Amino acid sequence: MDKNMEEKMFELHAEVCKSMASPTRLKVMNLLREGERSVEELRKRLGLPKANLSQHLGILRQRGIISSRRSGLNIYYKVTNLKMIKACDLLREVLLEQIQEDGKLVKGMIVSKVL
Repeated sequence: MDKNMEEKMFELHAEVCKSMASPTRLKVMNLLREGERSVEELRKRLGLPKANLSQHLGILRQRGIISSRRSGLNIYYKVTNLKMIKACDLLREVLLEQIQEDGKLVKGMIVSKVL
């Protein structure tokens, strides 16, 4: 990969990461792992005002992470590439491992102070 292409790839990667840098958007992705959902279903399950949810969905859609379709009065969203769900799962696994390691470290520190 040439220098320009590599630089562009890092920029795109950062943009995708920025798009995912919200607990609400991560929750949306988690719900969409189960398949296509209507805006109303997402709103109810997340307990968000419609305007707030629409902003988050717009960010994910702009980045191409999710796509939408209209059916009558309803709008439905789905993940465009299931590898995004796998990427979220992988990062979550890493975070869980870190939490477990931190817990072991804290326990070890407490035990050493007691001794």
